[in-house]
Amino acid sequence: MAAERKTLILIISITVAFLSLQNSLAAEPLTVYVVNYPLKYFAERIGGEHVKSVFPAPDDVDPAYWIPDTATIAAYQQADLILLNGAGYAGWVEKVSLPRSKLINTSRDFKDQYITIESAVSHSHGPGGAHAHEGAAFTTWIDFNLAARQAKAIADAFSRKRAGQQKIFQKNYSALARELMAIDQKIKELTSKEASKPLLGSHPVYDYFARRCGLNMQSVHWEPDEAPTDAQWAELQSILAKHPAQWMIWEGEPMKESTQRLKAIGVDSLVFDPCGNTPVQGDFLSVMRQNVENLKSAFK
Repeated sequence: MAAERKTLILIISITVAFLSLQNSLAAEPLTVYVVNYPLKYFAERIGGEHVKSVFPAPDDVDPAYWIPDTATIAAYQQADLILLNGAGYAGWVEKVSLPRSKLINTSRDFKDQYITIESAVSHSHGPGGAHAHEGAAFTTWIDFNLAARQAKAIADAFSRKRAGQQKIFQKNYSALARELMAIDQKIKELTSKEASKPLLGSHPVYDYFARRCGLNMQSVHWEPDEAPTDAQWAELQSILAKHPAQWMIWEGEPMKESTQRLKAIGVDSLVFDPCGNTPVQGDFLSVMRQNVENLKSAFK
């Protein structure tokens, strides 16, 4: 009997220690590394105090073309989860060794809805070097319905990792999804009466946004902080001959020289910031709400 009692006490002690370890792990915030700012924002909104979301890209780069250094890649490898945008975003991910069990492709469930970009033009901007927008369009999150689905993928991944906090994650996701879809509804109401009017995109990043709203948009490859070349102006004139747009939508605030010359040929400018990197002011939703206000100029 004494031996049986000792065995029982040992089993109870091991069980208590195991449960204590589980509780300790559950109390520790998940360390989550992401590849762009929208995913960081979604992770923070969904995870709250239970998640530490890390987005290490510098403020002055396009995260889609940024390449992290060895130390940063090692930090990604040590994370509890790694949130990917999918659709070919952050190409460096395919060139390094990352733990597959930690990778969450947030757009995987709608990969059949990816938009393919053809006839891409190679160009460069910022320290990321030359690149071309080709293959799948990757700015999925400015279709706010797709953004909500990416947020759902994040909430589900967190719930699998921390089952005890599932209700918190799902509740936070639902609140975020409502806000995303409210913006979606406002934009669709704003653009619906004039969806067929010709528009210009300063950069080929508005594909999902244009498809969601049924917009008639063609894009060039202009940068807000660079003066267009003579060749780019000539290309624009060729486009306008068949696509008589009166508005160009920019990723960021364009140079005055560019806007003045555009206005001289009958094209006004407005900013719709995709917010791929951390905004100088506000957060993802405040930037998107400002984008809605900016759109009102073109859709009166």
